[in-house]
Amino acid sequence: MSEAIVRKPEAGEEEGPTPETVRFREMRLDDIARICEIERECFPAPWTEDAFRNELMFNQFAHYVVMLWQDTVIGYAGMWTILDEAHVTNIALIGCYRGRKLGDRLLRELLSRAAARGMKRITLEVRVSNEIARRLYEKYGFRAHGVRHGYYTDNGEDALIMWADLPPADQAE
Repeated sequence: MSEAIVRKPEAGEEEGPTPETVRFREMRLDDIARICEIERECFPAPWTEDAFRNELMFNQFAHYVVMLWQDTVIGYAGMWTILDEAHVTNIALIGCYRGRKLGDRLLRELLSRAAARGMKRITLEVRVSNEIARRLYEKYGFRAHGVRHGYYTDNGEDALIMWADLPPADQAE
């Protein structure tokens, strides 16, 4: 793990990020190396630098956001927006900050940005075994609508296909 991922707070500094102390911005090309560190920590089959570069440079449907705490990227999320539907491609948060409601905050940011872009519905795939993520998604109105058998290439696990309706843009967070 790099020093930027885990560091001790200085005197008078809070113990770590909270949903209220993080901020967001659009992902940039110079974020890719850091994003790939997070990918390797979070996923058994991480995306490559080339994959992210192609998303940012050539995919007109792709929208990625990074979560910052003290100017360090600690998480990110991405989606594709096509017509009036959004498709979540990735959501990841470094492990040392899990359990602080930051994944919840990251998902809310993505949902808000999707609604602001005029999306009416949003979909994603999640491992059938990932109960923590499934509960988070259900909290925001996602419901299972099918299964993609053998979807995950690392172990052939099935993916649950989930959908949620988005609020109108003027009612989004």
